[in-house]
Amino acid sequence: MARKKIAFIGAGNVGATCAHMCFLSGLGDIFLYDVVDGLPQGKALDMLEAAPVVGVDVRVSGSTNIRDIEGADCCVITAGVPRKPGMSRDDLLKVNAGVMSTVGRAIKELCPNAFVITVTNPLDAMVTQIKRETGFPKNRVVGQAGVLDSARYRTFIAAELGVSVASVSAMVLGGHGDDMVPIRSHTTVGGVPVERLIPPERLDEIEQRTRQGGGEIVNLMKTSAYYAPAAAIWEMVEAYLLDRKKILPCAAYLEGEYGVSGCYAGVPVLLGAGGVEKVIEIELTPAERSAFERSVAHVRELVAAMDKVL
Repeated sequence: MARKKIAFIGAGNVGATCAHMCFLSGLGDIFLYDVVDGLPQGKALDMLEAAPVVGVDVRVSGSTNIRDIEGADCCVITAGVPRKPGMSRDDLLKVNAGVMSTVGRAIKELCPNAFVITVTNPLDAMVTQIKRETGFPKNRVVGQAGVLDSARYRTFIAAELGVSVASVSAMVLGGHGDDMVPIRSHTTVGGVPVERLIPPERLDEIEQRTRQGGGEIVNLMKTSAYYAPAAAIWEMVEAYLLDRKKILPCAAYLEGEYGVSGCYAGVPVLLGAGGVEKVIEIELTPAERSAFERSVAHVRELVAAMDKVL
């Protein structure tokens, strides 16, 4: 059976790190695209030369010609300008929306059957633009945000309690920004509600750190995070290519779910070979519902702002 082709559009830290994870797990043939000549070619060759050591038989290639994404089964979009210190996600709007327009048109022409994972920030606006440009159905265009945000939330809770991260189940929904919504009512540690284990005031602090998780790393490294984002993308790629039927928080296009229509928002979805096969509706507390609605309203404002500058 022919191997799947995974195209990484943007071969910077996030794209290349995720490509390496997909390479190590043998998920498919890897293709790296970037506008910086030599970067995708060099990273691809370096990765390929590790194949004999790790025992992986997949093809790895790179190019500055976007037409070489042709035939990809899964496209991961990380292209665009990264966030710099002092820069909000919203500041990135105009330049990255232009990149999404170019990339979206290329995917539509060259990979008409691909599943597309958008990662570029501001995420909720960028995934909206990709869906518009490709014209793909909603199940085949998704944004990576909630898997990363939830991973940070789980990390901080596990550290607080001194338990394995595997014992923490948590979900962060809404937009991918400072108004993301950690869903405390559905967060458990070994099946025990987190509110029984951590005082409310301390949970407030942990949730605030989660919301500012990306900014915390930018302030430390002077560039955006990439290990955790790459791992989050990898989990989504694997769920799709291996038909894992995983329930993951993703930025999905809603048509009535959670009372939202015509807008992307982070919600739990069933991810498998059909892409976003189902949006899972969970019960939110009144406070969580209100926070979710505020977050969605901000997403709509972001998209409106993008439409003004395009």
